[in-house]
Amino acid sequence: MLDKRLKEHMRHYINAEVATLIAESRKISSMDGLRVFLDSKTYRMLCDDELDLWEFSPLAIYDMWENEVRTGDPGNSLYLRGDEIE
Repeated sequence: MLDKRLKEHMRHYINAEVATLIAESRKISSMDGLRVFLDSKTYRMLCDDELDLWEFSPLAIYDMWENEVRTGDPGNSLYLRGDEIE
């Protein structure tokens, strides 16, 4: 199990990367991308230590956020549903 400081460092890294992906895809500033992400269910899930979402890559977290935007539920992401890819 990773210590609290390392998990927090990973979250900051993921936040920055996901904010950049949001900003690039939405054609907004990085700061606005960060604001959008920090106001999401996906971000709240990332902060939940019981879920351990920090173990996912920033691209996977971004996919969760995109699913939240499209469907209202980050749980619709393939990464969380656990569907088999054929």
